[in-house]
Amino acid sequence: MHSEPAAIQIRRFARRNFLGASVAMAGMSAAGQTLAQPVAEQVTPRVKGPRIWLDMDQTDLDDAFDMFKAAPNLPQITRRYASNSEAVRSRLGEPRRFAYGPTAIEALDVYTTKAANAPINVFLHGGAFSMGLAKYYAFPAELFVRAGAHLVVPDFARPQDLDGSIVPLADQVRHAVAWVYRNAKSFGGDPDRIFVCGHSSGGELAGNVLTTDWRKDFDLPADLVKGGLCCSATFDLKGFRLSAASAKFRITDEMEQALSTRRHIDKLSAPLIVAFGSRETAFFQSQAREFAADVQAAGKPVQLLVAEGYNHFEVIETLANPYGLLGRAVLEQMKLNRA
Repeated sequence: MHSEPAAIQIRRFARRNFLGASVAMAGMSAAGQTLAQPVAEQVTPRVKGPRIWLDMDQTDLDDAFDMFKAAPNLPQITRRYASNSEAVRSRLGEPRRFAYGPTAIEALDVYTTKAANAPINVFLHGGAFSMGLAKYYAFPAELFVRAGAHLVVPDFARPQDLDGSIVPLADQVRHAVAWVYRNAKSFGGDPDRIFVCGHSSGGELAGNVLTTDWRKDFDLPADLVKGGLCCSATFDLKGFRLSAASAKFRITDEMEQALSTRRHIDKLSAPLIVAFGSRETAFFQSQAREFAADVQAAGKPVQLLVAEGYNHFEVIETLANPYGLLGRAVLEQMKLNRA
């Protein structure tokens, strides 16, 4: 278990059941009696193979990205993303759809608030860089719209439809954010209050956005992005590149260097929230802790949030709740939290 950096503000959020009791009480009966617990089986420690990266062997790395092993309820959660997104659209109406680039996939959904000159949050969805569509990630929109902010959810290419490279994805989401800045006023947004959120592989893409040299690459203000959330992300692509999960991608040394957020902390200028669930794999937990520690050591503002009892896919659902771990934190970051 990794120790938590003392200098980083750490907040923990415990999952609660319908009675409001902590999940730690799940083993108690209604009468308050402790229920019998099964005796844990003795497990023979696995003999590790050669170290591949850090203290991990090949099995460790492959297991780190085995999402079905880490979250057996993954199919139910992704169906919940879709059904909750459909329900949000039924209440808010269909989003406005804009093209931000030349190809069909380079388009984004904008869920608009009624407030004038409102702040904007750009949400980059996960899916191992290769799955998911913006329409399935509308579920956080209502939180932002009701709080007086616009939510933008871009679509972007899948590496398997290109040459296996992740680089076009990073380029596309940067162009999406640049489009939002240049066109914010057309949908009632404030170009000087743009924030970004990302989950899983989208968290890595959010890190790429947050470390973009906007003045050099886009001739836009250096502080274009005013704050960000990176949730359940890997911040150094080395581990991912060496795992079985990367087999369908083409990642060179140059790509690994360019897209590993942890190697570009010097370019980070906006306040950052880093978050993960306590039921994620040890790899993702350590990635978040160590990245947050590096950001703090560089003298930059960072907040580390731990969602107790949540797995890799459940934690982002708290972004849709103003009292959830991520929803509350992002509203505070955007200065939209109200008593």
